[in-house]
Amino acid sequence: MGSKLIIDTDPGVDDAFAIALAAVSADVELLGVTTVFGNVPLTSTTANARRLLQLCDRPDVPVAAGASRPLVHLNKRGSSHVHGNDGLSGRAGTLPEATRPLESLDAVGLMVSLLDASDEPVTIAPIGPLTNIAALLAAHPGIKSKISRIVLMGGGVARGNSTAVAEFNVWADPEAAHRVIAEDDVPCVMVPLDLTHRCAVDSAWLSKLAASGPLGQALEGLTPDYLAHYRQVLGFDGIVMHDAVAVAEAISPGILQTETYPVDIDVTAGPARGMTLVDRRAVPIDPTGRPIEVAVDTDLDGLREFVLSRLAGGR
Repeated sequence: MGSKLIIDTDPGVDDAFAIALAAVSADVELLGVTTVFGNVPLTSTTANARRLLQLCDRPDVPVAAGASRPLVHLNKRGSSHVHGNDGLSGRAGTLPEATRPLESLDAVGLMVSLLDASDEPVTIAPIGPLTNIAALLAAHPGIKSKISRIVLMGGGVARGNSTAVAEFNVWADPEAAHRVIAEDDVPCVMVPLDLTHRCAVDSAWLSKLAASGPLGQALEGLTPDYLAHYRQVLGFDGIVMHDAVAVAEAISPGILQTETYPVDIDVTAGPARGMTLVDRRAVPIDPTGRPIEVAVDTDLDGLREFVLSRLAGGR
């Protein structure tokens, strides 16, 4: 097996693609999946994660449920208008029932157990709100040496989606995002909206996925509500695979090009709440935030082919 990975997720159509990408990649050892509230409530995200792993013939991967709400301020708005009421375009019931029981440990407990047991540092890929990861770092500071890096999907350099300036995963729990971004001892890569939107795939790509086999057909079958939303956003028939872009970098370091900038999160109660403040000045004066890697570019066609070829060759 290859590098070791834990995914923290709120499935979500793009999360489904991301989970499948990791689950079928022979060069990554998917140690576990933890779930968080986000696109839909925790009960749905947890059920979806378990079904998706079953779809990928990975009942060996444990799933643990995590936070059902943000750290501080209750936020009841999810993304069912994008992903459908069940998170998977109303098609969650088309996926196989999970055979592996949900772990008795919660998300943080499972992550600590997996990290402790690992003989090498582990990559964590948070592709939902960062509540579980903030709790892990706060409650178990000694575990940080077992984390090779955090590759998160979240934030925006020059755009938002939940608000004019805030991306959903960060906006859903800004205090958690602030806690994770500020963690000096753990390398962090932020994969923002600006890049994930450029990696959008069109209907021809989705048709190739559907024709590739049972896994591709099932994943494409989860996209109708998501496709309807992104048809309006993109202006063509296609979707944005936000989370799969971040997981591609977690699996294949360097597939995304990064630049290092000071990054901070707006946690105020005003209209900028949840905004990712990326200081791109050549000579920052009194910069706020920790310098982290921000994904800024990739070989777009190469990235799309990387995801398609792996999903098409999956179980």
